[in-house]
Amino acid sequence: MPSRNVIKDDLPESYYHVYFRGGNRSRIFREPADYERLLQLFSRYLSLKEEKNSAGVSFPNYSNKIELLSFCLMPNHVHLLLYQHNQGDMTELMRSLLTSYSMYFNKKYKRSGPLFESRYKASHISNDAYLQHISRYIHLNPKQWRDYEYSSLPYYLHQISDEWIVPKRILELFESPAEYLQFVEDYEDAKEMMDILKLELAATN
Repeated sequence: MPSRNVIKDDLPESYYHVYFRGGNRSRIFREPADYERLLQLFSRYLSLKEEKNSAGVSFPNYSNKIELLSFCLMPNHVHLLLYQHNQGDMTELMRSLLTSYSMYFNKKYKRSGPLFESRYKASHISNDAYLQHISRYIHLNPKQWRDYEYSSLPYYLHQISDEWIVPKRILELFESPAEYLQFVEDYEDAKEMMDILKLELAATN
């Protein structure tokens, strides 16, 4: 079962389902360029090669600390599945990611104040069965999930690849990408599990 109080469960070598959304459930992505910006930030912080700013100073790099296993960017919220190697790695990544995106968004849309509802929510995942279901839950967020542009499903199906997204830990639980796709398609048979995951998310809000 996911742990409901993640703040207390900051554990090394552990999986986490991370969730954050806009304040008052407002949109945090208003146009395609905004989605692309968050994807660029994934690349900035999780690619093997460190990126530098215009002054030549390196941005923080978490490629050896955090693995991004799956994601889905929705208009007013985001789901991530992360694996952290050391205690505190997830906190560092999320601070960098959310601060950078908030600064981008506020500057672009001439707004001020917090962009997100509160600190991100995260549930500690302790077994393979939940790993499977959470990755499916994340990929099924969009109504047109098969063709959704801003989820990690194409990476699972080997249609595209980037070094900052590493679905290997989940795909190793299946015989092939085709079997994983079949697993996602069979979501009707897992409605009870999906409802449990929704309740777990509600419990952390």
